[in-house]
Amino acid sequence: MTGAWLITGAHGQLGRALAAVCAARGREHEGRDLDTLDIRDRGAVADWIAAARPAAVINCAAFTAVDDCESAEELATAVNGTAVGYLAAACNRAGALLVQLSTDYVFAGDRDRPYREDDPVAPRSAYGRSKLRGEELARTADRHLIVRTAWLYGRGGRNFVEAIRTQLASGAARLRVVADQRGCPTFADDLALAVADLIESGAGGTFHAVNAGHTTWHGFAAEIVRLLGAAAEVEPVSTAAFPRPAARPAFSVLDTNRLRQALGRPLPAWEDGLRRYLEAPCGS
Repeated sequence: MTGAWLITGAHGQLGRALAAVCAARGREHEGRDLDTLDIRDRGAVADWIAAARPAAVINCAAFTAVDDCESAEELATAVNGTAVGYLAAACNRAGALLVQLSTDYVFAGDRDRPYREDDPVAPRSAYGRSKLRGEELARTADRHLIVRTAWLYGRGGRNFVEAIRTQLASGAARLRVVADQRGCPTFADDLALAVADLIESGAGGTFHAVNAGHTTWHGFAAEIVRLLGAAAEVEPVSTAAFPRPAARPAFSVLDTNRLRQALGRPLPAWEDGLRRYLEAPCGS
């Protein structure tokens, strides 16, 4: 695929990881974030994409503060939904592929088997509804690729791994972590490689992309503690112990068979991704 890739949300964890993949592959790319582009500005979006004439636009920009979305659903929908329509229209004029990053929150989270791409969607939070609207508008792009992921962590931002590491560094000897929500911890570096490979393969439609395997937040935290060699106890607690404004999916494991068929491989196991993340020098 010739032509540059444009990345929105370039300062975020996935945006940074995608830029690193592009640099490693010698792929021309340009990143923008809120300081240089507000994707809610239809005119600015249109001008940027028209001037760049890119091969692909990868939309990593999002309002991801799940609880805040409950009291600011209009803003969440503007960023996660309506703005995607602006990107799709600009991509159509430029003949570019639109890549939209989405989330496990578009599902109800009440299944007992991994969610497939064609399973019915039923978001139970404002965040999930806003991201579903983004998917709907992404499909108005003549060429589109929707990648749903979950439990993302990476370099350059706040995430669950760093929250646990910070508690351990402050001397916490006991951590209370939810044990009745199950999902797929996903390392941004692994996701970025999968997204790049999907684009380069000419894939289209909807894919689930998460690290292989699944666990609970408690299991995730326990593995972080183990890999860091900490002595802290990780106590399992229920979701009810930590009431939050937004409903969390109890079961949001994503089926990645379609991704495996497209790429000829799954993403690495979540434990492997976590190990590589923790072994890297901080800030790298």
